Amino acid sequence: MVFEVYFSDYLKQFNEMKPERWNYHLGCVLLGAEYLYEITCSEMYLTPILNFGKDYVDHKGIIKGFRAEEHNVDLMASGRLLYFLYDYTKEERYLKGIHSIMEVLKVQPRTSFGSFWHKEVYPGQVWLDGLYMVQPFYMEYEKRFNHKSNYQDILNQFQNVKKYLYDQEKRLYYHGYDERKETGWADKVTGKSPSFWLRGMGWYLMALCDCCEISEDQEAESVLGELLKDAVDGLLPYADKDTGLFYQVIDRGDLAGNYLETSGSAMAAYTVLKGCRLGILERDKYFGTGERILAALASEKIKAREGKFYLTGICASGGLGLKDGIPGQAVRDGSPEYYLGEAVKDDNAHGVAACMMAYSEWLKAAGRKEEEIVA
Repeated sequence: MVFEVYFSDYLKQFNEMKPERWNYHLGCVLLGAEYLYEITCSEMYLTPILNFGKDYVDHKGIIKGFRAEEHNVDLMASGRLLYFLYDYTKEERYLKGIHSIMEVLKVQPRTSFGSFWHKEVYPGQVWLDGLYMVQPFYMEYEKRFNHKSNYQDILNQFQNVKKYLYDQEKRLYYHGYDERKETGWADKVTGKSPSFWLRGMGWYLMALCDCCEISEDQEAESVLGELLKDAVDGLLPYADKDTGLFYQVIDRGDLAGNYLETSGSAMAAYTVLKGCRLGILERDKYFGTGERILAALASEKIKAREGKFYLTGICASGGLGLKDGIPGQAVRDGSPEYYLGEAVKDDNAHGVAACMMAYSEWLKAAGRKEEEIVA
């Protein structure tokens, strides 16, 4: 399949990247590589993960570029890789790194109803992105080191998202919620942001299915599984009839300039395929939908130019308010026009990571064998 060739070329370039600071983009790509390594045992996927660990975590467990004072859940997402790195290498630095992230999470500011703020610079705000950035790391920590003692806290934060960010009529989730109802993008009555951003919804879906898999707990699986199935059933009717992909502004396919966006569509494919593997979604009913999305990503979004493949149609970035709270920047107001005005790029990490994850689930769910896969 074209994905294997594309991932191989992408990771060769990825190995040369040396960002100054730890970030979630790196972690998401390498989490996708981890999933593919688990099923293929290919060094192509393992090498960049091991390099990442050596580059960003020193022997004392200090993480390069992790700024605890930011109280930024985005910085916690890559912490999930440290579990794999510790299991694989048994090096204490990774265990120390895990515990250092958890110490920051213990004092993460919260809303009055108990959900983590997205960042220190966004007081009182909950974003869909944040559920993926922190909850799977948190749940893995609780399972490994704390006898699952804070599982209820995790479940409450997912249930809070349903309570505060869900639209009953559309059956979709808004990108953000401001409990203070003060920031410019927030509705002064509901506190919700104005529109439905595909990748925001994708982050939430992936957080649900990943936590379902991690939990190994009947109550957690029941609560998260119910939320997952409801969210998937809410999203699927908005799929493009011709391709099965989804629009950048989910419910506004009629809007001029709206486009079928790659990363969020891949997140949907990952969720559907993984939901089938975990038994949350009925395979006979849903698996074909996940396959169709994945096949459309390969046929519609991977383009060949001058002997090289490119993954196209990826929203480069998306957020709410001033980026990192820094004055003088354009305000991200959460409107459809804002999301459609963000840059669309080739080979952006968000899209690559989500496609890697979705493809890994197809390989697992379809029962492919290692020797059938081109390394």
